[in-house]
Amino acid sequence: MVNLKVNIGSLELKNPVLTASGTFGYGTEFTDFIDLSRLGGFIVKGTTLEPREGNDYPRMAETPSGMLNAVGLQNKGVDYFIEKIYPQITEYGSTPIVNVSGAKIEDYVAVCEKLGSQTDIKAIEVNISCPNVKQGGMAFGTTAAGAAQVTKAVRQAFPGIVIVKLSPNVTDITEIAKAVEAEGADSVSLINTLMGMAIDVERRKPMLSTITGGLSGPAVRPVAVRMVWQTAKAVGIPVVGLGGIMNGRDALEFILAGATAIEVGTANFIDPAVTIGIVDYIEEYCSRHGVRDIRELIGAINQ
Repeated sequence: MVNLKVNIGSLELKNPVLTASGTFGYGTEFTDFIDLSRLGGFIVKGTTLEPREGNDYPRMAETPSGMLNAVGLQNKGVDYFIEKIYPQITEYGSTPIVNVSGAKIEDYVAVCEKLGSQTDIKAIEVNISCPNVKQGGMAFGTTAAGAAQVTKAVRQAFPGIVIVKLSPNVTDITEIAKAVEAEGADSVSLINTLMGMAIDVERRKPMLSTITGGLSGPAVRPVAVRMVWQTAKAVGIPVVGLGGIMNGRDALEFILAGATAIEVGTANFIDPAVTIGIVDYIEEYCSRHGVRDIRELIGAINQ
């Protein structure tokens, strides 16, 4: 038997396989395809204080080895989540984690206070890549000061585990990671999407209504693995790795680079049962290599 349990702070996960926000809905949409109790946890779509319609269409475009998206955090708001979704997802035998977004710090705090009163929400993932309108449209996650500011506020508002999701669209991601660690983050997850753009040359128009969007999928994986490796060496808190994970071998790359857990995103659109295959592969790999505990592999790259 292989022990696949990992810890994100005081939160124990039955295995290191999570789903990435925005690619797994609320989890309810996948119950026809997989047994959610097999997963370490699942991260629900970005949740905001007020309902959001998202951006105009078109807001998704396929690219070589990946995709661009500019959905724009479409969701029905935190009150809808608590009333309609929360009662369902606590019955799946897995750990639900809520991704939290906001336009300003007060929004993050209000959402976190509401979620903090729900006893079965043990962890949140804080998306600090959304526009901060009080700073002239800059994203919180692109400066150490901005990232620290929102983390400090969230830490005071939410009693459970705080995972801060980092943007790769920065000069040095380790500086952002160290800043949020200093303000009480229990973990960091990375990477969020890379900024990209695609053009329809026949129409001479951008393929997204927003012109630019977030690039995900296998195309970003080498960048993500590098950033996870750098960050895991720079901080003392657990790192959750994501970015282009399509199978178990990809997931193990991140774990060997230093990730305690991983998130599967774009691959869910291709194969809704991909996460279960990844859990099985990791267990088989450990058995084949004589690894009794998955934690032996975290950061175990030979250099």
